[in-house]
Amino acid sequence: MFDLDLWREIFQSINKNRVRSLLSGFTVSFAILLFVILFGIANGLKNTFKEAFGNDALNRVFVNSGRTVSASEGLQAGRRIQFKNEDYNFIKDEFQDKVEFITGQINKNVNASFRNEKNNYNVRAIHPDHQFIENTEIKEGRFINQNDLNNTTKVVVIGRLVEEDLFLQTKALGKYINLSGIPYKIVGVFADDGGDSEERLIYMPITTAQRVYGNNDDIDQITLTYNPELNYDQALAFSNLLTSKLKDRFSVSATDQRAIRVHNLATEAKRVNIFNLALTSIILIIGLGTLIAGVVGISNIMIFIVKERTKEIGIRKALGASPRSIVSIILIECIIVTTIAGYVGLLIGFGVLKLSGPGLAAYMIKDPYVSTSLVISATITLILAGAIAGYFPAKRASNIKPIVAIRNE
Repeated sequence: MFDLDLWREIFQSINKNRVRSLLSGFTVSFAILLFVILFGIANGLKNTFKEAFGNDALNRVFVNSGRTVSASEGLQAGRRIQFKNEDYNFIKDEFQDKVEFITGQINKNVNASFRNEKNNYNVRAIHPDHQFIENTEIKEGRFINQNDLNNTTKVVVIGRLVEEDLFLQTKALGKYINLSGIPYKIVGVFADDGGDSEERLIYMPITTAQRVYGNNDDIDQITLTYNPELNYDQALAFSNLLTSKLKDRFSVSATDQRAIRVHNLATEAKRVNIFNLALTSIILIIGLGTLIAGVVGISNIMIFIVKERTKEIGIRKALGASPRSIVSIILIECIIVTTIAGYVGLLIGFGVLKLSGPGLAAYMIKDPYVSTSLVISATITLILAGAIAGYFPAKRASNIKPIVAIRNE
């Protein structure tokens, strides 16, 4: 049953002892405020690191060609290494158990126009697997498919910003875009979280680009993702074997570092995992340290409060109050003050993160945030700690004789 007199007495006690209430409340508010800010900054660092890689696959391997720097097998130095379709097929067949997705790539710069709108864009001619390597999000239509490659169709998939630049009053899907004098049908519009430059790209079938821009089967670059089940050492062994096989295929010296360059992101992926693990550990240490400091602070204050109120407890007992009612008053008062103070600390913490967010971006801390449920859990932890810390001394004080309690100094 709701006891109005009990609650009136509790709030009167809080109001009467404002300094004591503010002291205990400040400890909780500061602990929660610090908890929110530190957790928010740690999560902001995590966001920055995550954005640097976007949604691109971290198990990627880039295969690029250049010129030889030394003679090998009777072939002179300075020889240009040129990848072709057969080299793409060689990698795909030779390492089919280790390759997840693979694409060739040709890069061109074109002048694109639609009606009266014109602009210059980079075209990437690719295989269908490119969508999964870049984790490209199709907003409308579809991506390049195998039928496009087989039939060398003149179709393209354009970035979101290309559509915004050129198709001001209409949708791009299904329309024809002119690329350096050649019309291509738009079969898809994509988005990419890699930034504006990624969303101002145009994709076309690699076979179409080979026919239109040179009538050959040349490939500028080969990109693939290795089987995600491979561990770090296996991934590095795979890229080393790939390098060795390609050097043998093109009669390149084993010590030549420029003719064929294979860059494996396994090292970066390992660094990402280490960084995330370190951040998680820091966050846990921050959280535990802040909570422990808050628990110690509220516990000490509760012990002091109970000791300070020993004479009051003696008077209450002399007037007939039961030990249970005395303990209840102290604990309820503690819970009310801690809850209100925790909520205030939470609001201030969220406000600080929101206001300082733009400024923190300059220090590589992007969108600092903290889960509301996590902060509420931390507040509840402090409430329970304060209640437990106050219960035992309150219980002892409620059991002493009134005359002893009243004489307590």
